[in-house]
This record gives sequence, C-alpha cells and structure tokens, in this order.
Amino acid sequence: MSGFWNQAFDLSGRCAVITGGAAGIGLACATLLAERGARVALLDRDPAVVDVAARLGAEHLGIAVDLGRVDQIHPTIDQVFGHFQRLDYLVNSAGVALLDKAMEVSESAWDTTLDINLKASFFVAQACARHMLAQGSGRIVNLASQAAVIGLDRHVAYCASKAAIVGMTKVLAMEWAPQINVNAISPTIVETALGKKAWAGEVGERAKQHIPAGRFAQPEEIAGLALYLLSDAAQMITGANMVIDGGYSIQ
Repeated sequence: MSGFWNQAFDLSGRCAVITGGAAGIGLACATLLAERGARVALLDRDPAVVDVAARLGAEHLGIAVDLGRVDQIHPTIDQVFGHFQRLDYLVNSAGVALLDKAMEVSESAWDTTLDINLKASFFVAQACARHMLAQGSGRIVNLASQAAVIGLDRHVAYCASKAAIVGMTKVLAMEWAPQINVNAISPTIVETALGKKAWAGEVGERAKQHIPAGRFAQPEEIAGLALYLLSDAAQMITGANMVIDGGYSIQ
C-alpha cells in the first residue's frame, strides 16, 4: 500500500463518537475504527455498551445514554470531549424500525421513530459539530437507508425519517464546510443480529430476489464505507448519500 493510502487510513490520535455502538453496524464501525488506531466512544441505551467498549480496549469509552432525551445529548458529548480532549469523527448509527401499515401507525410509534432516527441524529451532530468547528476539522457519517430513496411497505415512518436524514445531511454539509465533511450512507438490509432475525426464512429469500446482487449486506461492508468517508482519502466528498444496496434502487 502506498504512503498516501497508509496515511489516509491511519486514524492514530483521532477520536470518534459512534451512536448505537453496542451492536450491529455501530459496533462494526467502532471495531474497524479502533483497528485503524482511533479511540472510540460508544453511545447506546443498552447498559452493555460499557462492557462492549471495554472489550475493544482500555482506551475506549462506553456510555449508556437515552439519545431520545435531547437534554442528555450535549452533556454526554461534552463528557466524551473532556475525556479525549478532541473529537474528530461522528457515526450516527442509532436507529429504530417500528413497522406497520400507514393506516395503522400510532402517534407513539411515529414519534419514537422520528425522535431516534432523525431528532437524535441531528442533535448529536450539532453537539459534536460545536467541538469540531472550534477545532477546525471533523467528519460526520449519518446512517440513512435505501428506504430514504424508495418506498417500502409498512415503512412509512421509517422511510420518512431516513429521507429526512439525507436532506439534513446536505444542509449540514453546506453550512459546516469547509471545516466538517458530512455524508450519509444508505444500506439495504444488513445482516446484523436483528436483521437476521427480522428477515429469516421465506421473507428474507423473497427480499433477496429483488436485490441484483442476490444477498443482504454485512455490517463490515457498511463499516468499510464509513471508514472511507471518514478518512483523509475522502476530503472532497461532502453532502453525498452513498447507497450500498446491491443494486436494489437502480431498478
């Protein structure tokens, strides 16, 4: 590997916040960033996040926090900054999928979906950006979904929240440039533990038939794209929505 690529993907001395970091895509991102030398702070409502972070190494941090509570977000990010004394990256991975037909969606399910998928993502980004702008640099990756660009049955609240993530990403990229790059990733179904359970058996096999690649994505594949967008190799990419769906949305 050339010197450019070695340097671009060397995250030594950098620090990252990863929401939803206790499992799934968030944990895959945290693991990869840690392997590349970054110190990571995992935020998750699951108290197990403290032990998950500890297993990555003593230099990492796990914080149990309810990101649906905006009043908890800024103090938590300030805590991370105080611990690391810098903040370089944010991966907004926390999310929920409460699925129902549009005529059956409750106000509670709608509010929970938008609060976690959209509202929390924005206010975490805002809290991190305050430190990044003062520092003069930063990178943010927001997890959207293929549901941001296509309609899916029983996904009305989820599709709305993820489409909004893409719109939010564009505005933040515009307002915070050139100090901060902000991009979105829109995956197809990902084989996390929850994904495997939700799409097991016949329903999963039917879904795969609509994906030209013929399979679902792996968490490590999403983490690889996140690493690229956070790396110095992607300095000219901002405001983009990177679709990683095996060709689903090109049909």
